[in-house]
Amino acid sequence: MKKNIDRNYLEIYSLNELVEPECPTKEYVVNLIDPPDFQLNKFFYKTIGKKHRWVDRLIWTEKQWVGYTTNKNVKTYILKKADDLVGYFELIIHQENNEIEIAYFGILEEYHNKKLGSFLLTNAIKKSFMFSPKRVWVHTCSLDHKNALKNYLSRGMKIFKTETISI
Repeated sequence: MKKNIDRNYLEIYSLNELVEPECPTKEYVVNLIDPPDFQLNKFFYKTIGKKHRWVDRLIWTEKQWVGYTTNKNVKTYILKKADDLVGYFELIIHQENNEIEIAYFGILEEYHNKKLGSFLLTNAIKKSFMFSPKRVWVHTCSLDHKNALKNYLSRGMKIFKTETISI
């Protein structure tokens, strides 16, 4: 049975366009995973993605995960509260176009509805602009969290492309 999915591509060109939310308490921190740890990427991808049909990486071997996470153009950041994992995002540096893609982004379910998505997205955008790209972009679809598109738009991102796909 086929299902139609709406996909939106969004972009932001400058930190001046970023609309920052109120920050949660200082107990939440975002850090780069350095050195890379493919197990963290895999954990977040599978745990967050199971509700949103993230399936393309489920067939990856350990070697593929290691290759991806150690690529110099991939940066993974995690959100923690003390020692607890809360969420993550992956940035892909597209040097050929001088762009940063927010490739995967999510919060673990037990931390939903705490305004952490807006905090984490703000961090993803800020970390992206540290690489001086001409733009930062992301795509989201109707399978993602119900507030995903609203979050991107609320942070100042603009839709530059929409499409409907069948799965």
